[in-house]
Amino acid sequence: MTIKAFRPAWAAVCSRFGAAVLLLSLGACASAPGEASGPGGAWLTTADQTHLLSPQPALAFSTAPGSADLPVVAVDTDERHQAMVGFGAAITDASAWLIQNKLTATQRDQLLKELFGREEQGLGFSFTRLTIGASDFSLDHYSLDDTPGGAADPELSHFSVARPAEAVFPTVRQALAINRDLKIMASPWSAPAWMKTTGSLVKGRLKPEAYPVYARFFARYVEEAARQGVPTDYLSIQNEPDFEPENYPGMRWSATDRARFFGENLGPEFKRRDVRTQILDWDHNWDQPEQPLTVLADPKAAPFVAGVAWHCYAGDVAVQAKVVQAHPDKDVFFTECSAGGWSGTWGDSFSWLMRNLVVGSTRGGARGVLMWNLALDENHGPHAGGCGDCRGIVTIDSRTGAVTRNPEYYAFGHVSRFVRPGAVRIGSTEIAAGLTSVAFRNLDGRRVLIVFNASKANQEFLVKAGGQTASAALSAGAAATFIW
Repeated sequence: MTIKAFRPAWAAVCSRFGAAVLLLSLGACASAPGEASGPGGAWLTTADQTHLLSPQPALAFSTAPGSADLPVVAVDTDERHQAMVGFGAAITDASAWLIQNKLTATQRDQLLKELFGREEQGLGFSFTRLTIGASDFSLDHYSLDDTPGGAADPELSHFSVARPAEAVFPTVRQALAINRDLKIMASPWSAPAWMKTTGSLVKGRLKPEAYPVYARFFARYVEEAARQGVPTDYLSIQNEPDFEPENYPGMRWSATDRARFFGENLGPEFKRRDVRTQILDWDHNWDQPEQPLTVLADPKAAPFVAGVAWHCYAGDVAVQAKVVQAHPDKDVFFTECSAGGWSGTWGDSFSWLMRNLVVGSTRGGARGVLMWNLALDENHGPHAGGCGDCRGIVTIDSRTGAVTRNPEYYAFGHVSRFVRPGAVRIGSTEIAAGLTSVAFRNLDGRRVLIVFNASKANQEFLVKAGGQTASAALSAGAAATFIW
């Protein structure tokens, strides 16, 4: 990615605000453009793609109050919320296969450094998700314990991590070498077929008699993956447990039955084997908060459940905060959303992501935020069933290895590049004249403010923090990240 600082006609553009920064589709002012790469700065993306994470000069704070007619985005460092794990996307079978097989060693190294590193404008992804067995974004359907003729395997004698060891684990190990802060979540799309009522990876439920062995299965996965150099920091027991796909692995699992599994099987098994992986419930849409609330109300399950994971495909992001209010001791993670052919224009996609995931999900308590596929090819794959027009953070041309950076890349880049693991979300104005924002304080003390203009008009506004004020503006559909 080539990033160019814009050098406007400073006198004309800055005439209204003097030394303060002005961010529109035209550019910025306040100090020499090169200063944006130092301790403070600003970065801009516009809906027309004229600017894509383009560096701009820093906000120019002063004790002057600024115009009383302008909306205010106020940052409050004394208001403290969740500590951040990070942002990123899933290293699916499809993503890993493309990275390992359709890129040269040099291309692979460059892309992974760009996505997971922080040098040379890297995105600094520090959170990812793996599938335990196949999803729709695999080359075929499999589990980690497939048996001849579908025979039961209560001793797990056929358990194997050979499939993820082919492409997924090597990709993860390289990402970990680039970013030692990377945290990893794992989720199955289905239990092995012999554990299910359908005898198939497609559809069905977990047989009651399979609960104890499935708990051992999860412990075995965590242990075997660790031996391959892939830690499992977080685990959900079922991707989208209220959905049974027609043509790829899936499994329905009710809230009351998940609670029983947590309290009677998985939690005790992890405790017995000293597995430190944190367990997340739900891993499904915003439209059914009663499901995780049912699990967290169970006195046996709740002590073993660290938090709730959410997806974007139904409901409203506001339910995250409602569950946080009911259970403030539990973590929140946002763990899947995909864009694709249905997502509208580049600007439409960017706007939705900024409003709902970058700002909405983190304001709703999320410690980590993930998109679905890290990378897909020019044909929206490879995949085995499921979504035929999904899009990754990047698109890899399977013929040449050329990389296209999609709206998700830039939306997540506005936060992942600048908000470091361990940063604490601090107070900021939620809505001001169509502007929405979220703010963080990194461990080094620097503040990071992301502002998105969700209105259809250019917006001038003030940023107030620590008794000082700076003036700024954003064109319709534009986002800016400010650091000071």
